[in-house]
Amino acid sequence: MMSLRAIARAAPRVLARPSTLRPAVVRTAAATAARPSFAITQKASAAFSTSALRRAPAGEVDEELAAKLSSELEFETSVKEGETLPASIKDFLENGQFELKDVPGQQDVFLTRNFGNEKITVSFSIADLSSFQEQNFEDDALADEEFEEMNNSRENGKSGAADLAEEAEEEDMEGGADTDAMPCRLNIVVEKPGKGALNVEAIAQDGTVVVENVYYYKDAKLAHSSSPDAVHAAQDAYPGPAFGSLDEDLQILLERYLEERGITPALALFVPDYMDMKEQKEYLAWLENVRGFVEA
Repeated sequence: MMSLRAIARAAPRVLARPSTLRPAVVRTAAATAARPSFAITQKASAAFSTSALRRAPAGEVDEELAAKLSSELEFETSVKEGETLPASIKDFLENGQFELKDVPGQQDVFLTRNFGNEKITVSFSIADLSSFQEQNFEDDALADEEFEEMNNSRENGKSGAADLAEEAEEEDMEGGADTDAMPCRLNIVVEKPGKGALNVEAIAQDGTVVVENVYYYKDAKLAHSSSPDAVHAAQDAYPGPAFGSLDEDLQILLERYLEERGITPALALFVPDYMDMKEQKEYLAWLENVRGFVEA
């Protein structure tokens, strides 16, 4: 499901915008004539002093933009203060066997552990969260359009709104309300010294891990490196059959193989919640950095 934070962020928030209109100053001709000429010259010189130019913002909207960024930062901070650490994150970090590597400012998160002579790496990215939210908002907008069209086209019997409400209720009863749960892509690498690596592509969603593809590379570096040469070499390697086309017993054994190495429902619950928490941290840092740049 989409986090409450994402919904709150999408809602409009009103910021008191400082007026750009300044009260007009009316001077009579007599008052203007009465002012000494040297005062006018002195005032003009002061207005164009280099110190004043250094202090003035480069653009007209700098001050307003900084105020808006501060307002957004205050709102996001207040949302964060009202939250508690999800149990899925707390339990996984305290009881799990993976070591977490999360570099501030980076989108990817890594979980690593050793299992016998194997090194296991699980990675995921908060970029998937942004893509999912954008797609979800687009789907909501499309649903609103369909709702309006149906409501306008129905002339007899039940209204379009009533029909859609009834359909939504039926979907909820059948479990359709969970269809918008956030899918999180996992890249799992199991490697052995001198034996290459298995690279597994999977989805974590609704507390389960769904395997999509299983690749084998003789060179374990191909499963990790993002260099153009490594990517090209990985693409040239035989990818293997689609996981869903494998013998059912083979699929089950591969899933058990991964579960023994920590790819469990606990991890599937941890990843979406951690992605949401990390995205919030990165967004707060982004607001701070942009505001600092604008105000500099």
